[in-house]
Amino acid sequence: MRFRAAVLRSYEGPFEVEEVALRTEPAAGEVLVEIAGCGMCRTDLAVRRSAGRSPLPAVLGHEGSGVVVRTGGGADTGLGVGDHVVLSFDSCGHCRNCRGAAPAYCDSFASLNLFGGREDDAPRLTDAAGGALAPRWFGQSSFAEYALVPARNAVRVDPALPVELLGPLGCGFLTGAGAVLNTFAAGPGDTLVVLGAGAVGLAAVMAATAAGALTVAVDRHPRRLALAERFGAIPLPAATAGQAERIRRLTDGGARYALDTTASAPLINDALRALRPTGTLGLVARLHTALPLEPGTLDGGRGIRHICEGDAVPALLIPLLTRLWQAGRFPFDQLIRTYPLAGINEAERDCDAGRVVKPVLLPERTSR
Repeated sequence: MRFRAAVLRSYEGPFEVEEVALRTEPAAGEVLVEIAGCGMCRTDLAVRRSAGRSPLPAVLGHEGSGVVVRTGGGADTGLGVGDHVVLSFDSCGHCRNCRGAAPAYCDSFASLNLFGGREDDAPRLTDAAGGALAPRWFGQSSFAEYALVPARNAVRVDPALPVELLGPLGCGFLTGAGAVLNTFAAGPGDTLVVLGAGAVGLAAVMAATAAGALTVAVDRHPRRLALAERFGAIPLPAATAGQAERIRRLTDGGARYALDTTASAPLINDALRALRPTGTLGLVARLHTALPLEPGTLDGGRGIRHICEGDAVPALLIPLLTRLWQAGRFPFDQLIRTYPLAGINEAERDCDAGRVVKPVLLPERTSR
């Protein structure tokens, strides 16, 4: 099967939209999905800074959504041809954490998601000349017209929904909303500070508002703060001094929860100081250097932890988020700007420059 995909061939070069070949049918437990849309996440773009840990050339993309067009034999996938699905992260399904409803902490998460897929999968996807492409980025490689995925990370959704816009529910929006709804289990009377009003942070704001929590959003960009205010947060410009005290005043003596999406050590320390005793700070951004914690920031039983994929079981959280969207309580579509797949480099530039919160790529239909 031949179709078009965006291939990243070098860490510094542009994406190249070209013909690729899928050289296998879906195996047992797999489905072939015609991609309707795929969000661009900063994790995709971080491959450029991976110092060779992610093999290239590769087809990236891990916020795909679309329609099942084939299913593998020999196993009941629970999905059928014509089902609309959102694709999320991959997991093994049988390790202790997967069995304990914590697939984001799967023992094989790194090998299944971050390094382009299993080594024996490489020959399945090739370029037009037959050269192997690293497949299955986050179980998907969905910067493409089609993706061959494990049924485990495909979540059926209502076909009445705009499937081309749903892909970011599989990662970025799932991460922010899941941190609020799963990790913190925030509700009425709770207070939350969100550091960074990008896609993940704004999803957290929307989820906190839907849950009835009071939220303060911190960012240095006025436009992002305006969006956070629209979604129910108190906007607070990032400041170099006195930030913790400002947050404490706005949250009646201190926030119960804080969510950092910035990986900024000064902001993280400010957030810890702004927590009330026994408060919790969650980190979702990857730290690239040591995190220096200032004296006293963990006093009073304050805690800090990393949150992966919003502690979500995608098959449970994604339907919840779509129901909230249908009720007008999780307006994630207001963060999206669409681009054709051929415009992927423009989408990356706009994302890097902060001109768009969540780009979504819409593949053309040229497969054969």
